[in-house]
Amino acid sequence: MSDSPVICFGQQPCGFFPKRFLVAKVRTARRLQKELGGEVVFFYHDSDHDPRETRTILRHRQTGAAAVLNFSFENKLQRKFSPLYLKRIPASWQARTLLQLPNYVEAAAMAVFRGTAAATVADFCLEMYRRMGLLEGMRVARSSEPGFRRAACEVAEFYVDVPYEGEVVRARCGEGGILKLHEGGDSFVALPPVAFTKEQVSPTRASRLRWMQSCIHCTHYIAGASEQEYLRQEEAPEITFVARDPIEHSDEACTDLSF
Repeated sequence: MSDSPVICFGQQPCGFFPKRFLVAKVRTARRLQKELGGEVVFFYHDSDHDPRETRTILRHRQTGAAAVLNFSFENKLQRKFSPLYLKRIPASWQARTLLQLPNYVEAAAMAVFRGTAAATVADFCLEMYRRMGLLEGMRVARSSEPGFRRAACEVAEFYVDVPYEGEVVRARCGEGGILKLHEGGDSFVALPPVAFTKEQVSPTRASRLRWMQSCIHCTHYIAGASEQEYLRQEEAPEITFVARDPIEHSDEACTDLSF
């Protein structure tokens, strides 16, 4: 454990303009750092696969009406099951999105979007957050990074990134070590047995805290509203858990560059 505070917050890629609840976590972390010192670590959980995580809700500049934008994906299998760090963005997506943005964002935010280049969803989001100034002065730890995965502890509940029909998908490891894809409802697809290593493993929501903490060793963790309901805080008694600061319209995108 570090002798000085390690202030951590975690988040999946949450829109090409970050959701306001991520901004609230950043502001809470920076406030704590001013009070306590130490470093801030952003645990970027880009191993998640849910395409709904990156829905970006913007308000029309004239009418105030909400619009939901998201990435395009190269194919249906990738969209549904590939982890966010491997979901590839079609070349036409950025140009098409740029045509819509003047209705929703100011010129400065448009310029940040226009100047961002990345091949995958997770890389694009992270580069946007950096270019917006959101991550200034903090360390980013990615759950997709092979070195992070090798160093992390083993957990009983986990996903495995495995090849399937020409893509890499994130399959849940179930009873008996069977890898499954969730089709929706009670429908699952069982994958053929395959050997895998720690570099392919990422945690479930329930096992994420212990897995993350085994590498980051934080002293303080900033938890969002939903996280407070499922985090197994008893597994990390050494952590001081802090609720993120409140923010209005928390699920909407932030296009403000004044971080």
